[in-house]
Amino acid sequence: MKPGEGTPAVIGKSVRIHGELTGSEDLYLDGEIEGTVSLAESRFTVGPNANVLADIQARDIIVFGRVEGNIQATGRVELRQGSTVIGDIHALRLSIEESAAVSGKVETSGKSESAASIATGVRPAIPVAPYPPAAAAAPEEEPVQPNLYNSGN
Repeated sequence: MKPGEGTPAVIGKSVRIHGELTGSEDLYLDGEIEGTVSLAESRFTVGPNANVLADIQARDIIVFGRVEGNIQATGRVELRQGSTVIGDIHALRLSIEESAAVSGKVETSGKSESAASIATGVRPAIPVAPYPPAAAAAPEEEPVQPNLYNSGN
């Protein structure tokens, strides 16, 4: 087992960060951060004492504290009891417990998107049918059954 596997890195409640926070391992924050958080393939947990003034990008985001900024997750976002989010949420799945508060737009999508496509706003094109539709080929006529009851008189 590699160091740090299975146990998230922890930033305690007395720590204040100003700037950009990036990484490739799970992180538990109980302090303050102002800036941006980018943990593309990891879980980011906002502890109950945390105050986040940042846009967050991560695979999974769990909020117990307060977040002011946009949240983008390629996996799930969980807003736990008593948490507050002021900003937009974009995630594959969203769970909101009682007494959690959200002020902003919420968008959930049915399929996973890469963190890069969410960050850049570039998403694959969706194929659509041309309009107006091309003229359909005339349907083949079905063979007519002879009327056996008509004797021709």
